[in-house]
Amino acid sequence: MLAALTAATVVLGSGVAFADTDEISSRDDALQSISDGLELIDAGTRSAALGHAKVTAGQNWLVANPDTDTPTQPPDTEVTATATQVDDRRARVDWVSTRNDVTGWLIGRDGTDTRGHGSWSTELPADARTFTFDLLATGSTYRFTLLPRTDSGEPVPVVTTVRMTGGPVTPPTTPPTTPPTTPPNTPPTTPPTTATEAAVRYGWGTPIPGSDEFDYTGRPDPNRWHSAGECWPGHDGNGRRCASRSTVNGSTLVMTGLANGDSGWLGHKVDRQYGRWEARVRSQGTGTGHAYRPLLIIWPTSNRWPQDGEYDFWENRTPNSACAGHFIHYPHPPGAVQQEGGWCERQNVDLNQWHNVAIEWTPQHVKGFINGEEWFFYSGGAGPGGRNAIQAMPSGHLTIQLDNFHGSGMQPASYEVDWVRLYR
Repeated sequence: MLAALTAATVVLGSGVAFADTDEISSRDDALQSISDGLELIDAGTRSAALGHAKVTAGQNWLVANPDTDTPTQPPDTEVTATATQVDDRRARVDWVSTRNDVTGWLIGRDGTDTRGHGSWSTELPADARTFTFDLLATGSTYRFTLLPRTDSGEPVPVVTTVRMTGGPVTPPTTPPTTPPTTPPNTPPTTPPTTATEAAVRYGWGTPIPGSDEFDYTGRPDPNRWHSAGECWPGHDGNGRRCASRSTVNGSTLVMTGLANGDSGWLGHKVDRQYGRWEARVRSQGTGTGHAYRPLLIIWPTSNRWPQDGEYDFWENRTPNSACAGHFIHYPHPPGAVQQEGGWCERQNVDLNQWHNVAIEWTPQHVKGFINGEEWFFYSGGAGPGGRNAIQAMPSGHLTIQLDNFHGSGMQPASYEVDWVRLYR
């Protein structure tokens, strides 16, 4: 437990008072306080720390126990929020606001997720009205805190809770109640349909030039794609990437991996910072041997890795996996890899079947979708040692890869892409 240094009564800029607080200056003690379920308040700015990413060396903190230290000011009635369980791993917070001075939102949760990570928070734009938390542990109760950002200071945080239960969850039949004054400035971003394409479900509009329906035959369109030579060294020197292993059959791109380690690779010619991409894919391995890995990646234009990041929004151990993985890399100086995600982040995804896989990259976040449903969301995370925010890649392009991590003795595999669509 932390060592108390100084007792005090803390009054936040918003007027919320906490009694019987203790001042601490050790980052380790601060992190332990979060793990113990205590509330941290920056002694200098009088603002709350909602997650480990907000706690850095060189800060002094005041700690208050939320179970015993009760705010003396009533909650902000201009912002209301509700938390709803979506499935056995996700919960969504929706909110409405009649404030016209909000410049952004800080939202966070307490508790521990399924990877053993503790409390966490992120910044959202002013027009956000919903956020989905992933990787929540069944049987746990989570407290979600929403804090409006304004030019005139920090209003009172809004707190809502949910207990995660197992099994299917029936979605709510009515949205949160809007205060009887004026509606929010923008409608909630909750999907209006059950479409299995993220672009349709979220209204991304018409695909832009560079999209490919693969409705021709032969090599992939050279106006859209860079192909591997015949042949380049494979991933980390394993096997070879060969142009002849990527062909179009009139309706589908077919990328093949051979037993000798030769496989396909394509890099899109459109480089940009921010945007949306969606592809319809499936994969299959036949016979025995080491498994190829099917991937969809936003790779940095500079080829500087890890300095400019990497977004592997579809990365799987085998073509026959029954679950889906992703690895979203922070831009950071050379050294230990810093990333979010992992293998089998979404269960019951049969890679032998067709799936629509999408990524949305904005100045605020990196978000992923499978079959029209959001399955990951990352934002911020800049920290000591030169690590940038996770969404801070300077520019990048899509690559389609069937990667060899073993050399030879591979299990023959195919990786099919029905279409690739780019959106603003």
